[in-house]
Amino acid sequence: MSANVKTDGGNIIIENTVLAHIAGISAMESYGIVGMASKSATDGLLEILKFDNLSKGIKVSTEDNQINIELHVVLEYGVKISVVGENIIDRVRFNIENLTGLKVDNIEVFVEGIRLK
Repeated sequence: MSANVKTDGGNIIIENTVLAHIAGISAMESYGIVGMASKSATDGLLEILKFDNLSKGIKVSTEDNQINIELHVVLEYGVKISVVGENIIDRVRFNIENLTGLKVDNIEVFVEGIRLK
């Protein structure tokens, strides 16, 4: 489902893939994140996604213009996971709400792996 913004001139429909791209770019701006993660369903291997495929590590659902986001990330070794997770949540929430005017209801960060430099 997509988000719907009603304006005086009509409706603006924002697809979930657009919200996922905004969330991915926002998350990648955070210190301590190596990349978004995608798990291969067949063999369970962890894949760090390139910039073009960030949205594959993100699940966005919209219901009644409330946005719920799941981010699957790989973090850098040595960072405090709770602090980086909170920074990611704050940055993603701010950017999505600022750019779309919609309210983000819930953001979950799943740390799928840790990577050495």
